[in-house]
Amino acid sequence: MAKVVLQDIEKRFVGNPKPAVAKFNLEVKDKEFVVFVGPSGCGKSTTLRMIAGLEEITAGKVLIDDKIVNDMAPKDRDVAMVFQNYALYPHMTVHDNMAFGLKIRKYPKDEIKRRVQEAAEILGIQEMLHRKPKQLSGGQRQRVALGRAIVRKPKVFLFDEPLSNLDAKLRVQTRTEIIKLHNRLQATMIYVTHDQVEAMTMGDRIVVMKDGFIQQVGDPIDIYDNPANKFVAGFIGTPPMNFINGSIEKTGDGLFFKEGSFQVKIVEKMAEKLSGYIGKDVTLGVRPENIKDKKNTSINNADWTLSAIVDVVEPIGAQAYVYLATGQSAFQATVDAHETFQLAEKAEVVFEMDKVHFFDKDTEVTIV
Repeated sequence: MAKVVLQDIEKRFVGNPKPAVAKFNLEVKDKEFVVFVGPSGCGKSTTLRMIAGLEEITAGKVLIDDKIVNDMAPKDRDVAMVFQNYALYPHMTVHDNMAFGLKIRKYPKDEIKRRVQEAAEILGIQEMLHRKPKQLSGGQRQRVALGRAIVRKPKVFLFDEPLSNLDAKLRVQTRTEIIKLHNRLQATMIYVTHDQVEAMTMGDRIVVMKDGFIQQVGDPIDIYDNPANKFVAGFIGTPPMNFINGSIEKTGDGLFFKEGSFQVKIVEKMAEKLSGYIGKDVTLGVRPENIKDKKNTSINNADWTLSAIVDVVEPIGAQAYVYLATGQSAFQATVDAHETFQLAEKAEVVFEMDKVHFFDKDTEVTIV
């Protein structure tokens, strides 16, 4: 397998003054599984296509196995791409679809047969080799598309939103299979998705993108716990992080975050970095799981407690989403489904202030 290095990659389309991808620098290590994640139009698929050679690079360099491949044809880069729409030939059997790339490269028939059978066994589709794509379910077609990539034994596997056309249950099943496949093949894989749950569960590292720029690169837990800015904090995590605009005020012996009647005390470990923001506007970010029902938590800190009106309660099985409002602020808590919240009642909730985030209101960069 091989590492992939992207150096100052840029892509500009004619007629659009803004770059689709800009200042993109990344090294994907040998055998690593890296996920590009971001909203539609952020440049993640364009970046993947530049690696594959399907999109011309405006500036910068792409290196595969320490070799610059900018001017190399896609077929010569030794990469295999799995597309969102499977891209199977409808008139060919599963066997012939998987074998097609090897046939045009003039591999011996025995070698083709061996590789197809081996890939079919890995993916559990041995019994389907004689069928046509129209006789297969969406999940089975996706396995065939994976098999077509596996038989090539490429240096790098590229995945462009391969699970988007599958239903929710099948997406979960198939992403598990792709993780197992990566562990078995020990291959270098780059995966594009707009689904942050896929990114969090699949990637060794995640590259979060917005408007063509990298926002943050890191392992899933680090990005979840230490987002670089407000965009990353809001994009990674389900349900998304709550954001409340307010100001930092010094009262008595401590610092407080205030927004109208909303007031919570800032913990000491955060106070030093926020001391330069006294009297200034900031944004507080708190994840729904870090807002607790006072009746059902061992946290007993009056400075972290506030009253809020219950707007909506959404049971989702073992958990419930509770939407609350206080003053001009609204936020969402994730609680045990057995905790009792009544619509329109006043509830007391506790913010886990040692787990909140603060962002500069103007730059949206993380303060602490």
